Amino acid sequence: MQPEIIQLPEKKLVGISRSMSFLDYQVSELWQSFMPRRNEIENSESTDLFHVQVNPLHYNFSSEAVFEKWAALEVNAFTSIPEGMQKLIIPGGRYAVFTYRGDGSDAADFFNSIFTEFLPKANLQWENRPQFEVLGEKYKKSSPDSEELIYIPIKDL
Repeated sequence: MQPEIIQLPEKKLVGISRSMSFLDYQVSELWQSFMPRRNEIENSESTDLFHVQVNPLHYNFSSEAVFEKWAALEVNAFTSIPEGMQKLIIPGGRYAVFTYRGDGSDAADFFNSIFTEFLPKANLQWENRPQFEVLGEKYKKSSPDSEELIYIPIKDL
């Protein structure tokens, strides 16, 4: 597990958000509401899908903690936001970018190893900014051949 450490520029996204917790995980419903409408978004940078998690100020990673999940596309301008959608700005900053390969069945273990193994060993810590996955051309839902990029906001210890 060797990520690329990057300085990410600010990103503008348009999409649909939903508040949830890991106990009340509604990601399927979120994507089901977004996918039929994604072509309504103007000024998109690409067809890459963004799966974003925005945490509250004192987020504690407990299974009951509520956060905001987004299904979105990156845009180059907020000239027109479709009804029922919102804009989100991901501030620029340092990110560790991991490549995840697989059908998602071990995603929880993969994320756990990022936070409990990689970050401490690298003398880094999670910074409370949006964390997200980019589902690009190599993403194939529920396929063992699927590939996505996971962006974890970081700072030095």
